[in-house]
Amino acid sequence: MKDDGAFREFLKQKGLRLTPEREAILREVFDTRGEHFDPEELHISLRQKDANVSRASVYRTIPLLIEAGIIEEVERVDKHSHYELTWGREHHDHMLCLGCGKVIEFLSQEMEELQDRLCAEHGFSGQTHTLEIKGYCSKCARKVA
Repeated sequence: MKDDGAFREFLKQKGLRLTPEREAILREVFDTRGEHFDPEELHISLRQKDANVSRASVYRTIPLLIEAGIIEEVERVDKHSHYELTWGREHHDHMLCLGCGKVIEFLSQEMEELQDRLCAEHGFSGQTHTLEIKGYCSKCARKVA
């Protein structure tokens, strides 16, 4: 796997090592190819591939992957935490449909410039952000109207 070196280095700086379980979890996260997943789905997928990884290992590794900048948390409509691979991907934000749960990914240069300007105006050094717009997709909006 080409990107385990960065994670290995991150773990080393924290006094941890890349165990076989962490490596299997990392490999599975990269196999999601940016699709959103939750810890249970990740664990089930690993078990289906006969990976000897406990549910606890999945839950303990996720915060490390977040801190290393490999994945980000995406809060879904049902308040259940989902994650996505962000390593090597361009930053984007989300629109979440309250009706069907559809997730629309988007990038707005105007929004990025606005947040940079707001940070500068307030003397704030922004490092990261998550934007979620919750509402209804065109299909569900017709049902709600």
